[in-house]
Order: sequence, then C-alpha cells, then structure tokens
Amino acid sequence: MELIALYTVAATLGAMVFFAVGIAPTVFQALPADEAGRFLRRLFPRYYLALIIGSGLAGLLWMTSQPIASGVCLLIAFSTLWVRQRLVPRINSLRDAELAGDASAGLGFARLHRLSVAINMIQLLALVVLLARY
Repeated sequence: MELIALYTVAATLGAMVFFAVGIAPTVFQALPADEAGRFLRRLFPRYYLALIIGSGLAGLLWMTSQPIASGVCLLIAFSTLWVRQRLVPRINSLRDAELAGDASAGLGFARLHRLSVAINMIQLLALVVLLARY
C-alpha cells in the first residue's frame, strides 16, 4: 500500500508540474487570450478533480502506516475540493464582471487568483517534500 501511495503522489505531482509548465503556457501561446481563458475554464475543474482523487487516494492508502503523510495528502485533497467548488467559481464570476467593465471586480479577481496560485504552489511543494521524505 505504501508503494502505491508513493506512486500516486508522484503521478499527482507530475500532473501538477505538467499542467503548470506544459499545458497552461502552451494554451496562452497557441490561442487568443479570450479563447485560452475559455479553454482553461473548462480544463481547471478536471485538473482539480485529478488532484483531489490523487491526493485523496494517497492519503487513504497511507492512513494506517504513515499518518503524517496521510494527513498532508488529505489536507491537499480537501483544500483542493474547496478551491474547486468555492474559490474558482468566485474567481470566474469576478473575471466575468471585470470583462464586462467592472474595474473593482478586477482587483478581487487578481487577489483571489493569486490566492489560488499560492495554494496550488504550497500543495505542489508539500507533495515534493513527501516524495523526498518517503
């Protein structure tokens, strides 16, 4: 079980890195900004779902043998669930308002977008630490 958990963490981390350095920049290079935004809006829920499943599965697999690693993984899963279900819809709403001409919505969008990026980076670093440790 521990080895499967480790592989699951590695796969989840790999997906995160691939998305950050492969997919997102390529989308913005290949598509006009408005199309890139629409594409990523459709892709992000799937990205977050993969993160929830990967980290949640690793957390469950490590539950009896590595309680700290399990807790970290489950925290990642639950925080990602919150980001996916609560934060991203708010970010999207603010972005839509900004594009419709509401300048104050742009400030809120920028703040919440930075928060989502920070959460994602902390999650990524936590998975790196788990891989390095176990």
